Amino acid sequence: MSVPRHFSDTRTEEGRVRILAVSGRVLLDAEGPGWQHRSAHPSLEDATLELALLPRVGADLYAAALNDIERQLRFTGPVTDDRSYPGAA
Repeated sequence: MSVPRHFSDTRTEEGRVRILAVSGRVLLDAEGPGWQHRSAHPSLEDATLELALLPRVGADLYAAALNDIERQLRFTGPVTDDRSYPGAA
């Protein structure tokens, strides 16, 4: 059984976006007051596109999540590889 590894976790007053990696898939977990979204994707690009299309994710939360994802990519490399990420849960 694969254990999800945290790739990024973004929190703003508007909500929270988490990106996790498990078995070569990217899990998107987004939530805010009164709403929640969870989905699995074959790539980080697909997950961020899904995030962009969620009607309750505002520009500030989306921008903060993308900034966090870009920072993590520079630090750890691709999200779908099987490495253990620093600070992985």
